[in-house]
Amino acid sequence: MTAGGPILVIDTATTHAVIAVGAPDGSLLEARTWVAGYRHGEELLERVGALLRDRGLAPAALGGLVVGTGPGAFTGLRVGIATAKGLAHALGLPLAGVPTGAALLDAVAGAIEVDASAVVLLQPAGPSDRVETRAGGPPRILPGGTDPDLAPDETLVAVDLDDRAPAGAVALGEVARDGLARALLAAGARRLAAGDADDLARLVPEYVTLPRGVRSAPLDGGVELSGGAPRP
Repeated sequence: MTAGGPILVIDTATTHAVIAVGAPDGSLLEARTWVAGYRHGEELLERVGALLRDRGLAPAALGGLVVGTGPGAFTGLRVGIATAKGLAHALGLPLAGVPTGAALLDAVAGAIEVDASAVVLLQPAGPSDRVETRAGGPPRILPGGTDPDLAPDETLVAVDLDDRAPAGAVALGEVARDGLARALLAAGARRLAAGDADDLARLVPEYVTLPRGVRSAPLDGGVELSGGAPRP
């Protein structure tokens, strides 16, 4: 590891994969995103390698990694976090996990100049359910047909919900997505600078959907139902 070296960011919690390189102070050097759908594993490592090569960086020159922890679907999160953990272990790098939902809230709040506590994020949780994220609280599943209970001063933001959320919320979701890399980097860089790296064995994703045939998550993350019961 190079002390004070650049930070690599990886996020696969949404249908748009994100990778970025930033300075140790949290300033963004370059971000790249692509529509991965639910096939994140097919291109992630190749694109990370291309980004580092184009920046003239050897993996050994990195100073740390940041990875988005969700909420998100099983396959995408599993690929991104496993990749980040593998790189951190192989290169001896500190790794900071940052909730993707919180970073999306920060990104859109900064863009529209409101406090993140006044923003409510919606993401898909399977074909009918949605997951709601608010600043400072755990993600919660909203069963199909249930809408978030918004206060008059709250703003709704929807990511990956083009046909399942109001058009204004979907448009703000694109704003949030555009700022995701920068928000993840800023939060992760603060943690790494403070020496607050995650234990690789304990860093877990926040799943909202599991593969067909899987009935429960293996004690490695999840979200709450809107009634407060854990989602399997």
